[in-house]
Amino acid sequence: MEKGLFITFEGCDGCGKTTQLELLAKYLQDKGYDVIVTREPGARGLGEKLREILLNYDGEVSSNCESFLFLADRAQHIDTIVKPAIDAGKIVLCDRHIDSTAAYQGYGRGLDLEQINYLNNIATSGLKPDLTLLFDVDIETSMARVGNNKDRMENAGIEFQEKVRHGYLELAKKEPKRIKVFDSGKTIEQLHQEVLGIMAPLL
Repeated sequence: MEKGLFITFEGCDGCGKTTQLELLAKYLQDKGYDVIVTREPGARGLGEKLREILLNYDGEVSSNCESFLFLADRAQHIDTIVKPAIDAGKIVLCDRHIDSTAAYQGYGRGLDLEQINYLNNIATSGLKPDLTLLFDVDIETSMARVGNNKDRMENAGIEFQEKVRHGYLELAKKEPKRIKVFDSGKTIEQLHQEVLGIMAPLL
């Protein structure tokens, strides 16, 4: 593979995206592909410190500040991990990326989506995922799966989470070629097979 692939996994908390990412990573590695598994926020290095602030800071965080922290993490992540890996012909599987900022800070917090898209474009230097896998789940199930040990974002309330879910589905309608929606009510194995079906043409 001369040029690598950039695949992102999105969805509300508890949707099963991380499990599907891990299953796909193992499948690809078993097939001999060079795979990088990463996440936003919190890729290795500086990202880990930013993740700690974003998810566990117990003071007030303004919506704008929250957005810029996510964007700072993203810029560092793209420049130091994602782009070098793609240029080296590797497959990058990323747990959350630009669509999380649009869904959580745009639709969830009510920030201007045009501004978010503009800032995302700066943070990524225009790099977009080749494919985004969106795992959709109802919020009641989502919160039940998360349990009682919630981080700052997961504690934002049901109304906020509903806005986020709606936002994700709206994003998928706007970019149906890139964003593929999966029903997280299905079994882990069913979802895995559907993911492999979507991935096949890219490989």
